[in-house]
Amino acid sequence: MSRDAPSTPRKSTLAMLRGLMPFLLPYRKQFAMAAIALLVAAGATLAIPYAFRQMIDVGFTPGARDTAHIDDYFLALFGVSCVLAVSTAARFYMVSWLGERVTADLRQTIYRYVVMQSPQFFETTQTGEVLSRLTTDTTLIQALVGTSISMALRNALLFAGGLVMLFVTSARLSAIIIVLLAAVVLPIVIYGRRVRKLSRDSQDRVADASAVAGEILNAMPTVQAFTHEPQEIQRFSATVERAFGTAMQRIRARALLTAIAILLTFGAVVFVLWLGAHTVVKGQMSTGELGQFILYASIVAGAIGALSEVMGEAQRAAGAAERLLELIAVESPIRSPTNPEALPRRTANGAALALRQVNFHYPSRPQTAALDGLALEVAPGETVAIVGPSGAGKTTLFQLLLRFYDPQSGDILLDGMDIRRLALDDLRGAIGIVPQDTVIFSANAMENIRYGRADATDAEVVAAAKLAAAHEFIERLPEGYASFLGERGVRLSGGQRQRIAIARALLKNPPLLLLDEATSALDAESERLVQGALEAAMQGRTTLVIAHRLATVQRADRIIVMEHGRIIEAGNHASLLAQGGLYASLAALQFTTGHGL
Repeated sequence: MSRDAPSTPRKSTLAMLRGLMPFLLPYRKQFAMAAIALLVAAGATLAIPYAFRQMIDVGFTPGARDTAHIDDYFLALFGVSCVLAVSTAARFYMVSWLGERVTADLRQTIYRYVVMQSPQFFETTQTGEVLSRLTTDTTLIQALVGTSISMALRNALLFAGGLVMLFVTSARLSAIIIVLLAAVVLPIVIYGRRVRKLSRDSQDRVADASAVAGEILNAMPTVQAFTHEPQEIQRFSATVERAFGTAMQRIRARALLTAIAILLTFGAVVFVLWLGAHTVVKGQMSTGELGQFILYASIVAGAIGALSEVMGEAQRAAGAAERLLELIAVESPIRSPTNPEALPRRTANGAALALRQVNFHYPSRPQTAALDGLALEVAPGETVAIVGPSGAGKTTLFQLLLRFYDPQSGDILLDGMDIRRLALDDLRGAIGIVPQDTVIFSANAMENIRYGRADATDAEVVAAAKLAAAHEFIERLPEGYASFLGERGVRLSGGQRQRIAIARALLKNPPLLLLDEATSALDAESERLVQGALEAAMQGRTTLVIAHRLATVQRADRIIVMEHGRIIEAGNHASLLAQGGLYASLAALQFTTGHGL
């Protein structure tokens, strides 16, 4: 998955495609119906050469004219054509439905697995690569299920049935053509392996291009502010050209494979037909029989050519299946326990919180301790401010409380319960957070706030917006609460986005509230309004505040000062200033330079 991950041995095409069986088995009935239509269509196709033989020998050969039955033969041929048309249409409908249905199920399953992954997964996996697998790779699976499997089975039936009829028509000529066809298959199989490898490489390069595009499009203001448009265009173009080069290698290999298959197959058929022509001249075979043999030989040759084409599609789909199954195989290290315990009934004062000798290293930085022996007790209803320089571990503490990660050692208790023994939904349902980097979804203002609690009424959403000092600016939007806020909230200012996030957290009404620089993007007036709302919201709940501004810090019941993942000072504002330690230095820095704590 990651760029740094070691390469794993490639599985065979069939092994990879067998991995898709859980997505195919629920639709046994539809597959059975498609199989019936397939068998009828193949039978009708194989009956056509025999009908042609009867017409030639009975209706067109001198001395063998049978005017009484010639109409019957033509009607029979037309009847076979009708059966072929209906069964082929039915087969097409059923396999197309299966392709669409299985692909939809696959996309939903992949997305569900990805969404359930912990942040550790996204440390090593690019979003663009995941999107490529959800779109491009699943489209290949759709082509496989909706077309290639059906074509493979159809042509396998035509090959087997045509081969049997060839022997029925002329065993000697059939034996010769079998030997020649066996010599044809070997180079096709050998070269097909190279096609599969190139197919996988091609999909990887497409994913690289998607990853680059996603990264740049999500950072367009920064790109344009630094006038890096030409460089980013060049970088994306280089990635696309690499993908094009790999795709052309695959296409050339596929084209060569197809040419080899068709040339060798039809060369063998032409040679055998040349022998058949001499057999007719010698009177050892009728004209109708030769015509029948030619049609069956064409069916067999066409089936082999189509199978080689389908093999190429299967090789490519196998590469796509391998990439998709890799996503499904990834298990999140953060999961709900098998038998979760329930949180105690919520009290009027909020939740009690305790951290006991917590040690944590990020998976991507195993040599650096983000938290080092952290110990902290927070009483229900207490407001604790957390200050410290950048990289002290403040935001990491919040991530562990939400169980985005698990510490390598130590325990985190919520109301006396180890959070690892709680269901993730129960744990995170008890915590509200206002992050430093506000996320606004591509929806209207009402739905963005309702994200805090999906079953909230419109009145409750408006009440939360009023508490967060967001109601007034939302009302001024063109359509009020129904106004679309733009992708990532581009139609709002930073302060407005922050107030939407605060309203979302207030709507959730959790016993534990985490504020990560909740007022950092607000102007003085908005900060005054939101600060008052937050103070009201803190009543009856436990609150942890990561804050740099003294106005927020001074209102806290207790202040803890962190550095290098450890708590080095604790107390109230006055006592910490008197200690003359790191807090006093940070406070002095703010007063002299305007920098935060």
